[in-house]
Amino acid sequence: MSTSAFAATEKEKQLEARIEALERAFGTMQGELQTTRSENVQLREAVSRAETKASEATSVATAAAAKPAPTPAPAADGFTVGNGGTRIKIGGFLKTVATFSRWDDGDVAANALGRDFYLPQQIPVGGLRESTDHDINAKHTRLWLNLETAIAGHTLKGYVETDFQTAAGTQGSERTTNGYNLALRRAYVQLDKLTVGQDWSTFQYVAALPESTDFVGTTEGTVFVRQPLVRYSLPVGKGATLHISAENGETASANLGSATLIENDDDSIPDFAARLNYAGTFGEVSFAGLVRQLSVDNGVLQDDAMAWGASVAGKIFLDKAKRYDLRLMATYGNGIGRYVGLNFAPDAIWVPGTASLERVKNFAAFGALRLGWTPKLRSTIMASYQHAKYPGGFAAGTFNAYNDTAWSLAGNLFWSPVSNVDLGIEIRRGERELVSGASGQLDRVEFAAKYSF
Repeated sequence: MSTSAFAATEKEKQLEARIEALERAFGTMQGELQTTRSENVQLREAVSRAETKASEATSVATAAAAKPAPTPAPAADGFTVGNGGTRIKIGGFLKTVATFSRWDDGDVAANALGRDFYLPQQIPVGGLRESTDHDINAKHTRLWLNLETAIAGHTLKGYVETDFQTAAGTQGSERTTNGYNLALRRAYVQLDKLTVGQDWSTFQYVAALPESTDFVGTTEGTVFVRQPLVRYSLPVGKGATLHISAENGETASANLGSATLIENDDDSIPDFAARLNYAGTFGEVSFAGLVRQLSVDNGVLQDDAMAWGASVAGKIFLDKAKRYDLRLMATYGNGIGRYVGLNFAPDAIWVPGTASLERVKNFAAFGALRLGWTPKLRSTIMASYQHAKYPGGFAAGTFNAYNDTAWSLAGNLFWSPVSNVDLGIEIRRGERELVSGASGQLDRVEFAAKYSF
Protein backbone atom coordinates (compact mmCIF):
# COMPACT_ATOMS: atom_id res chain seq x y z
CA MET A 1 0.00 0.00 0.00
CA SER A 2 1.27 3.40 -0.88
CA THR A 3 1.92 6.12 1.66
CA SER A 4 -0.88 8.31 0.28
CA ALA A 5 -3.44 5.53 0.60
CA PHE A 6 -2.46 4.88 4.20
CA ALA A 7 -2.76 8.59 5.00
CA ALA A 8 -6.27 8.67 3.52
CA THR A 9 -7.33 5.69 5.53
CA GLU A 10 -5.96 7.23 8.72
CA LYS A 11 -7.83 10.45 8.08
CA GLU A 12 -11.05 8.51 7.52
CA LYS A 13 -10.57 6.76 10.82
CA GLN A 14 -10.05 10.04 12.59
CA LEU A 15 -13.09 11.51 10.87
CA GLU A 16 -15.19 8.55 11.85
CA ALA A 17 -13.98 8.86 15.40
CA ARG A 18 -14.91 12.52 15.44
CA ILE A 19 -18.33 11.74 13.96
CA GLU A 20 -18.89 9.08 16.63
CA ALA A 21 -17.84 11.55 19.31
CA LEU A 22 -20.25 14.12 17.89
CA GLU A 23 -23.02 11.55 17.76
CA ARG A 24 -22.38 10.61 21.39
CA ALA A 25 -22.34 14.27 22.40
CA PHE A 26 -25.54 14.90 20.42
CA GLY A 27 -27.20 11.89 22.05
CA THR A 28 -26.21 13.16 25.44
CA MET A 29 -27.61 16.58 24.57
CA GLN A 30 -30.86 14.97 23.40
CA GLY A 31 -31.15 13.05 26.69
CA GLU A 32 -30.53 16.14 28.71
CA LEU A 33 -33.04 18.06 26.57
CA GLN A 34 -35.62 15.33 27.06
CA THR A 35 -35.01 15.34 30.80
CA THR A 36 -35.33 19.10 30.85
CA ARG A 37 -38.55 18.96 28.87
CA SER A 38 -39.95 16.31 31.28
CA GLU A 39 -38.92 18.40 34.25
CA ASN A 40 -40.55 21.43 32.66
CA VAL A 41 -43.80 19.50 32.17
CA GLN A 42 -43.71 18.35 35.80
CA LEU A 43 -42.95 21.90 36.89
CA ARG A 44 -45.84 23.27 34.85
CA GLU A 45 -48.15 20.62 36.32
CA ALA A 46 -46.97 21.48 39.84
CA VAL A 47 -47.47 25.16 39.15
CA SER A 48 -50.95 24.43 37.77
CA ARG A 49 -51.83 22.39 40.83
CA ALA A 50 -50.55 25.10 43.11
CA GLU A 51 -52.53 27.73 41.23
CA THR A 52 -55.68 25.56 41.49
CA LYS A 53 -55.19 25.08 45.23
CA ALA A 54 -54.55 28.79 45.67
CA SER A 55 -57.72 29.57 43.74
CA GLU A 56 -59.73 27.13 45.86
CA ALA A 57 -58.25 28.61 49.06
CA THR A 58 -59.12 32.09 47.85
CA SER A 59 -62.73 31.00 47.13
CA VAL A 60 -63.07 29.41 50.56
CA ALA A 61 -61.61 32.48 52.23
CA THR A 62 -63.94 34.75 50.27
CA ALA A 63 -66.99 32.63 51.16
CA ALA A 64 -65.94 32.52 54.80
CA ALA A 65 -65.53 36.28 54.84
CA ALA A 66 -68.97 36.76 53.26
CA LYS A 67 -70.69 34.29 55.60
CA PRO A 68 -71.52 35.70 59.06
CA ALA A 69 -69.81 34.09 61.97
CA PRO A 70 -71.95 31.36 63.56
CA THR A 71 -73.96 32.48 66.57
CA PRO A 72 -72.62 30.80 69.68
CA ALA A 73 -75.07 28.47 71.38
CA PRO A 74 -76.91 30.29 74.16
CA ALA A 75 -75.91 29.43 77.68
CA ALA A 76 -78.33 27.13 79.47
CA ASP A 77 -80.91 28.97 81.56
CA GLY A 78 -80.69 28.77 85.32
CA PHE A 79 -78.12 27.01 87.47
CA THR A 80 -77.49 23.53 88.81
CA VAL A 81 -77.52 22.58 92.50
CA GLY A 82 -77.16 19.40 94.55
CA ASN A 83 -75.62 16.03 93.81
CA GLY A 84 -78.59 15.07 91.66
CA GLY A 85 -77.93 17.88 89.18
CA THR A 86 -81.22 19.71 89.74
CA ARG A 87 -81.57 22.59 87.29
CA ILE A 88 -83.25 25.72 88.73
CA LYS A 89 -84.65 28.54 86.64
CA ILE A 90 -85.91 31.79 88.14
CA GLY A 91 -88.55 33.90 86.43
CA GLY A 92 -91.65 36.01 86.81
CA PHE A 93 -92.51 39.65 86.32
CA LEU A 94 -92.57 42.99 88.10
CA LYS A 95 -95.89 44.75 87.60
CA THR A 96 -97.25 48.08 88.77
CA VAL A 97 -100.92 49.03 88.30
CA ALA A 98 -102.56 52.45 88.68
CA THR A 99 -106.37 52.61 88.79
CA PHE A 100 -108.92 55.40 88.70
CA SER A 101 -112.32 54.07 89.79
CA ARG A 102 -115.75 55.65 90.01
CA TRP A 103 -118.40 53.78 92.00
CA ASP A 104 -121.98 54.90 91.26
CA ASP A 105 -123.55 53.64 94.49
CA GLY A 106 -121.17 54.02 97.41
CA ASP A 107 -117.57 53.51 98.43
CA VAL A 108 -115.21 50.52 98.73
CA ALA A 109 -113.16 50.10 101.89
CA ALA A 110 -109.44 50.81 101.93
CA ASN A 111 -107.24 47.81 101.02
CA ALA A 112 -110.25 45.80 99.80
CA LEU A 113 -109.48 43.45 96.92
CA GLY A 114 -111.98 45.31 94.75
CA ARG A 115 -109.67 48.34 94.90
CA ASP A 116 -106.74 46.32 93.52
CA PHE A 117 -108.52 44.52 90.68
CA TYR A 118 -111.95 44.02 89.14
CA LEU A 119 -114.10 42.06 91.61
CA PRO A 120 -117.80 42.51 90.76
CA GLN A 121 -119.09 41.19 94.10
CA GLN A 122 -117.51 44.23 95.78
CA ILE A 123 -119.22 46.84 93.58
CA PRO A 124 -121.34 48.90 96.03
CA VAL A 125 -125.12 48.66 95.66
CA GLY A 126 -127.70 51.06 97.13
CA GLY A 127 -125.29 53.75 98.30
CA LEU A 128 -126.24 57.39 98.80
CA ARG A 129 -123.79 58.92 96.32
CA GLU A 130 -120.97 58.33 93.88
CA SER A 131 -117.36 57.97 95.00
CA THR A 132 -114.03 58.11 93.18
CA ASP A 133 -110.80 56.36 94.18
CA HIS A 134 -107.25 56.37 92.88
CA ASP A 135 -104.85 53.52 93.76
CA ILE A 136 -101.36 52.42 92.77
CA ASN A 137 -99.92 49.06 93.77
CA ALA A 138 -97.29 46.51 92.78
CA LYS A 139 -99.01 43.51 94.37
CA HIS A 140 -99.41 41.71 91.03
CA THR A 141 -95.63 41.17 90.98
CA ARG A 142 -94.97 37.45 90.51
CA LEU A 143 -91.94 35.24 91.17
CA TRP A 144 -91.45 31.61 90.24
CA LEU A 145 -88.93 28.78 90.40
CA ASN A 146 -88.82 26.01 87.81
CA LEU A 147 -86.94 22.87 88.86
CA GLU A 148 -85.90 19.88 86.76
CA THR A 149 -83.88 16.81 87.73
CA ALA A 150 -82.48 14.30 85.27
CA ILE A 151 -83.51 10.78 86.20
CA ALA A 152 -82.84 7.87 83.86
CA GLY A 153 -85.98 7.15 81.88
CA HIS A 154 -88.14 9.71 83.70
CA THR A 155 -88.90 13.43 83.73
CA LEU A 156 -89.02 14.97 87.22
CA LYS A 157 -90.05 18.62 87.48
CA GLY A 158 -91.10 21.01 90.20
CA TYR A 159 -92.67 24.45 90.15
CA VAL A 160 -93.22 27.13 92.81
CA GLU A 161 -95.03 30.42 92.11
CA THR A 162 -95.82 33.34 94.42
CA ASP A 163 -97.26 36.85 94.31
CA PHE A 164 -98.20 39.62 96.77
CA GLN A 165 -101.86 40.03 95.80
CA THR A 166 -103.64 37.02 97.25
CA ALA A 167 -102.24 36.66 100.79
CA ALA A 168 -104.96 36.40 103.41
CA GLY A 169 -105.12 38.55 106.51
CA THR A 170 -103.54 41.93 107.15
CA GLN A 171 -102.10 43.34 103.95
CA GLY A 172 -100.01 46.27 105.12
CA SER A 173 -100.71 49.98 105.07
CA GLU A 174 -100.56 52.63 102.35
CA ARG A 175 -99.61 55.27 104.92
CA THR A 176 -95.95 54.32 105.29
CA THR A 177 -94.10 51.36 103.76
CA ASN A 178 -96.74 49.62 101.59
CA GLY A 179 -95.37 46.24 102.68
CA TYR A 180 -97.39 43.21 101.61
CA ASN A 181 -97.23 39.50 102.35
CA LEU A 182 -95.89 36.89 99.98
CA ALA A 183 -98.65 34.45 98.94
CA LEU A 184 -98.43 30.92 97.57
CA ARG A 185 -100.03 30.59 94.14
CA ARG A 186 -98.80 27.24 92.82
CA ALA A 187 -96.44 24.54 94.11
CA TYR A 188 -96.36 21.10 92.51
CA VAL A 189 -94.19 18.18 91.43
CA GLN A 190 -94.51 16.41 88.07
CA LEU A 191 -93.22 12.90 87.48
CA ASP A 192 -93.84 11.99 83.85
CA LYS A 193 -97.65 12.27 83.45
CA LEU A 194 -98.46 12.64 87.17
CA THR A 195 -98.85 16.03 88.88
CA VAL A 196 -99.12 16.35 92.67
CA GLY A 197 -99.43 19.68 94.48
CA GLN A 198 -101.21 23.02 94.12
CA ASP A 199 -102.05 24.18 90.60
CA TRP A 200 -104.86 25.59 88.49
CA SER A 201 -107.95 23.42 88.75
CA THR A 202 -108.34 20.89 85.95
CA PHE A 203 -111.84 22.33 85.46
CA GLN A 204 -110.24 25.60 84.29
CA TYR A 205 -108.69 26.23 80.86
CA VAL A 206 -106.09 28.90 81.58
CA ALA A 207 -105.01 29.37 77.94
CA ALA A 208 -108.36 31.02 77.12
CA LEU A 209 -107.83 33.94 79.53
CA PRO A 210 -107.42 37.23 77.64
CA GLU A 211 -104.60 39.72 78.12
CA SER A 212 -105.60 42.45 80.57
CA THR A 213 -104.04 45.08 82.81
CA ASP A 214 -106.30 43.59 85.50
CA PHE A 215 -105.39 40.70 87.78
CA VAL A 216 -108.06 38.50 86.16
CA GLY A 217 -109.89 40.52 83.49
CA THR A 218 -113.10 38.68 82.63
CA THR A 219 -113.73 37.88 86.30
CA GLU A 220 -117.46 37.10 86.43
CA GLY A 221 -117.39 34.93 83.29
CA THR A 222 -114.44 32.66 83.95
CA VAL A 223 -113.64 29.53 85.91
CA PHE A 224 -110.84 30.61 88.23
CA VAL A 225 -109.50 28.31 91.00
CA ARG A 226 -106.07 27.25 92.25
CA GLN A 227 -105.98 24.41 94.77
CA PRO A 228 -104.16 21.21 95.84
CA LEU A 229 -104.76 18.27 93.52
CA VAL A 230 -103.53 14.98 92.11
CA ARG A 231 -103.75 14.90 88.31
CA TYR A 232 -102.89 12.39 85.61
CA SER A 233 -102.41 13.60 82.03
CA LEU A 234 -102.75 11.11 79.19
CA PRO A 235 -102.16 11.78 75.46
CA VAL A 236 -105.11 10.23 73.61
CA GLY A 237 -104.33 11.17 70.01
CA LYS A 238 -102.54 13.67 67.83
CA GLY A 239 -102.92 17.05 69.54
CA ALA A 240 -105.30 15.67 72.22
CA THR A 241 -104.66 15.21 75.94
CA LEU A 242 -106.98 13.98 78.67
CA HIS A 243 -106.48 15.29 82.22
CA ILE A 244 -108.16 13.57 85.19
CA SER A 245 -107.85 14.84 88.77
CA ALA A 246 -108.95 14.59 92.38
CA GLU A 247 -108.91 18.07 93.96
CA ASN A 248 -109.34 19.69 97.34
CA GLY A 249 -113.03 19.82 98.27
CA GLU A 250 -114.46 22.91 99.95
CA THR A 251 -118.14 23.83 100.18
CA ALA A 252 -118.85 27.57 100.10
CA SER A 253 -122.39 27.97 101.40
CA ALA A 254 -124.62 30.80 102.60
CA ASN A 255 -127.28 30.57 105.26
CA LEU A 256 -130.87 31.17 104.28
CA GLY A 257 -131.57 34.89 104.63
CA SER A 258 -127.89 35.96 104.70
CA ALA A 259 -125.69 36.43 101.64
CA THR A 260 -122.45 36.09 103.60
CA LEU A 261 -120.33 33.23 102.27
CA ILE A 262 -119.22 30.55 104.71
CA GLU A 263 -116.14 28.34 104.29
CA ASN A 264 -117.33 25.12 105.96
CA ASP A 265 -114.39 22.72 105.59
CA ASP A 266 -116.75 19.78 106.20
CA ASP A 267 -116.08 17.92 102.95
CA SER A 268 -115.36 14.20 103.23
CA ILE A 269 -114.34 13.42 99.63
CA PRO A 270 -112.39 15.40 97.00
CA ASP A 271 -113.83 17.14 93.97
CA PHE A 272 -113.30 15.20 90.72
CA ALA A 273 -112.56 16.95 87.43
CA ALA A 274 -111.68 15.94 83.88
CA ARG A 275 -110.64 18.03 80.89
CA LEU A 276 -109.98 17.10 77.26
CA ASN A 277 -107.69 19.48 75.36
CA TYR A 278 -107.24 19.52 71.61
CA ALA A 279 -104.81 21.73 69.68
CA GLY A 280 -104.72 22.05 65.91
CA THR A 281 -103.85 24.54 63.19
CA PHE A 282 -107.16 26.33 63.82
CA GLY A 283 -106.36 26.94 67.50
CA GLU A 284 -107.21 25.18 70.77
CA VAL A 285 -110.37 23.83 72.39
CA SER A 286 -111.16 22.39 75.82
CA PHE A 287 -114.08 20.38 77.26
CA ALA A 288 -114.19 20.06 81.05
CA GLY A 289 -116.45 18.39 83.59
CA LEU A 290 -116.72 18.58 87.38
CA VAL A 291 -118.44 16.36 89.96
CA ARG A 292 -118.39 17.17 93.67
CA GLN A 293 -120.16 16.48 96.94
CA LEU A 294 -121.23 19.51 98.96
CA SER A 295 -121.31 19.11 102.71
CA VAL A 296 -122.32 21.19 105.76
CA ASP A 297 -122.08 19.94 109.34
CA ASN A 298 -122.66 22.44 112.15
CA GLY A 299 -122.25 19.87 114.91
CA VAL A 300 -125.99 19.43 115.29
CA LEU A 301 -127.30 19.19 111.75
CA GLN A 302 -125.64 17.82 108.64
CA ASP A 303 -126.48 17.38 104.94
CA ASP A 304 -124.77 16.49 101.68
CA ALA A 305 -125.70 17.31 98.09
CA MET A 306 -124.17 16.23 94.78
CA ALA A 307 -123.07 19.02 92.45
CA TRP A 308 -121.81 19.10 88.87
CA GLY A 309 -120.56 21.46 86.18
CA ALA A 310 -119.49 21.56 82.53
CA SER A 311 -117.31 24.07 80.72
CA VAL A 312 -116.18 24.58 77.13
CA ALA A 313 -113.40 27.00 76.22
CA GLY A 314 -111.07 27.73 73.37
CA LYS A 315 -108.82 30.02 71.40
CA ILE A 316 -109.37 30.36 67.65
CA PHE A 317 -106.65 31.89 65.46
CA LEU A 318 -107.94 34.41 62.93
CA ASP A 319 -104.74 34.77 60.86
CA LYS A 320 -101.69 32.67 59.99
CA ALA A 321 -99.35 34.83 62.05
CA LYS A 322 -101.57 34.21 65.15
CA ARG A 323 -101.68 37.91 65.98
CA TYR A 324 -105.49 37.90 65.88
CA ASP A 325 -107.55 35.43 67.85
CA LEU A 326 -110.93 34.88 69.49
CA ARG A 327 -111.09 33.49 73.04
CA LEU A 328 -114.25 32.01 74.52
CA MET A 329 -115.49 30.24 77.62
CA ALA A 330 -118.97 29.11 78.67
CA THR A 331 -119.74 27.30 81.94
CA TYR A 332 -122.93 25.90 83.45
CA GLY A 333 -123.49 23.93 86.61
CA ASN A 334 -125.49 23.22 89.74
CA GLY A 335 -123.52 23.82 92.95
CA ILE A 336 -120.26 25.16 91.43
CA GLY A 337 -120.36 28.73 92.75
CA ARG A 338 -116.84 28.83 94.16
CA TYR A 339 -115.37 27.71 90.83
CA VAL A 340 -116.82 30.61 88.82
CA GLY A 341 -116.21 34.34 89.09
CA LEU A 342 -114.12 34.12 92.28
CA ASN A 343 -117.13 32.80 94.19
CA PHE A 344 -119.61 35.45 93.02
CA ALA A 345 -122.46 33.20 94.24
CA PRO A 346 -122.55 30.41 96.85
CA ASP A 347 -122.42 26.73 96.00
CA ALA A 348 -125.58 26.13 97.98
CA ILE A 349 -127.96 27.60 100.57
CA TRP A 350 -128.08 26.02 104.04
CA VAL A 351 -131.66 25.82 105.30
CA PRO A 352 -131.57 25.24 109.07
CA GLY A 353 -135.32 24.58 109.33
CA THR A 354 -135.07 21.49 107.14
CA ALA A 355 -131.35 20.76 107.70
CA SER A 356 -130.86 20.69 103.94
CA LEU A 357 -128.49 22.08 101.35
CA GLU A 358 -130.23 23.69 98.36
CA ARG A 359 -127.90 24.07 95.39
CA VAL A 360 -127.48 27.29 93.37
CA LYS A 361 -127.27 27.11 89.58
CA ASN A 362 -124.74 29.21 87.66
CA PHE A 363 -124.21 30.23 84.06
CA ALA A 364 -121.07 32.17 83.16
CA ALA A 365 -119.42 33.12 79.87
CA PHE A 366 -116.94 35.48 78.29
CA GLY A 367 -115.63 36.37 74.86
CA ALA A 368 -112.45 38.26 73.97
CA LEU A 369 -111.14 39.45 70.61
CA ARG A 370 -107.39 40.01 70.38
CA LEU A 371 -106.18 42.43 67.68
CA GLY A 372 -102.47 42.40 66.85
CA TRP A 373 -102.07 45.78 65.16
CA THR A 374 -98.26 45.48 64.83
CA PRO A 375 -95.63 43.20 66.39
CA LYS A 376 -95.37 45.74 69.23
CA LEU A 377 -98.94 47.08 69.46
CA ARG A 378 -102.05 45.05 70.30
CA SER A 379 -105.52 45.34 71.82
CA THR A 380 -108.13 43.10 73.42
CA ILE A 381 -111.87 43.77 73.54
CA MET A 382 -113.71 41.60 76.08
CA ALA A 383 -117.20 40.97 77.45
CA SER A 384 -118.07 38.88 80.50
CA TYR A 385 -121.29 37.72 82.20
CA GLN A 386 -122.61 35.57 85.06
CA HIS A 387 -126.08 34.79 86.37
CA ALA A 388 -126.99 32.82 89.52
CA LYS A 389 -130.35 31.09 89.95
CA TYR A 390 -131.44 30.38 93.53
CA PRO A 391 -133.71 27.52 94.64
CA GLY A 392 -137.46 27.99 94.50
CA GLY A 393 -140.13 27.32 97.07
CA PHE A 394 -139.17 30.10 99.48
CA ALA A 395 -141.00 33.27 100.46
CA ALA A 396 -140.70 36.26 98.16
CA GLY A 397 -137.69 38.39 99.01
CA THR A 398 -135.79 35.59 100.76
CA PHE A 399 -132.82 36.00 98.43
CA ASN A 400 -133.07 39.76 97.79
CA ALA A 401 -129.61 40.49 99.23
CA TYR A 402 -127.85 37.77 97.23
CA ASN A 403 -125.82 38.39 94.06
CA ASP A 404 -127.89 37.69 90.96
CA THR A 405 -126.06 38.99 87.87
CA ALA A 406 -122.76 40.62 86.96
CA TRP A 407 -121.44 41.79 83.61
CA SER A 408 -118.58 43.89 82.28
CA LEU A 409 -117.18 45.33 79.05
CA ALA A 410 -113.52 46.27 78.68
CA GLY A 411 -110.98 47.24 76.05
CA ASN A 412 -107.26 47.81 76.23
CA LEU A 413 -104.18 48.82 74.28
CA PHE A 414 -100.76 47.30 74.97
CA TRP A 415 -97.43 48.52 73.66
CA SER A 416 -94.14 46.61 73.98
CA PRO A 417 -91.39 49.17 73.19
CA VAL A 418 -88.66 46.58 73.84
CA SER A 419 -88.60 42.88 74.50
CA ASN A 420 -90.02 41.82 77.91
CA VAL A 421 -91.62 45.21 78.64
CA ASP A 422 -95.40 45.76 78.35
CA LEU A 423 -97.19 49.07 78.87
CA GLY A 424 -101.00 49.00 78.87
CA ILE A 425 -104.10 51.11 79.34
CA GLU A 426 -107.58 49.64 79.87
CA ILE A 427 -111.07 51.02 80.33
CA ARG A 428 -113.87 49.02 81.95
CA ARG A 429 -117.57 49.27 82.72
CA GLY A 430 -118.95 46.73 85.19
CA GLU A 431 -122.27 46.17 86.92
CA ARG A 432 -123.50 44.06 89.80
CA GLU A 433 -127.20 43.35 90.36
CA LEU A 434 -128.88 41.74 93.37
CA VAL A 435 -131.90 39.42 93.27
CA SER A 436 -133.96 42.40 94.50
CA GLY A 437 -133.11 44.30 91.31
CA ALA A 438 -130.87 46.85 93.05
CA SER A 439 -127.65 47.43 91.14
CA GLY A 440 -124.36 49.29 91.26
CA GLN A 441 -121.89 50.27 88.56
CA LEU A 442 -118.14 50.70 88.26
CA ASP A 443 -116.23 52.75 85.69
CA ARG A 444 -112.47 52.26 85.74
CA VAL A 445 -109.41 53.43 83.83
CA GLU A 446 -106.29 51.41 84.55
CA PHE A 447 -102.62 51.72 83.61
CA ALA A 448 -100.10 48.89 83.92
CA ALA A 449 -96.34 48.53 83.43
CA LYS A 450 -94.79 45.06 83.45
CA TYR A 451 -91.24 43.78 83.08
CA SER A 452 -91.06 40.00 82.51
CA PHE A 453 -87.89 38.00 83.09
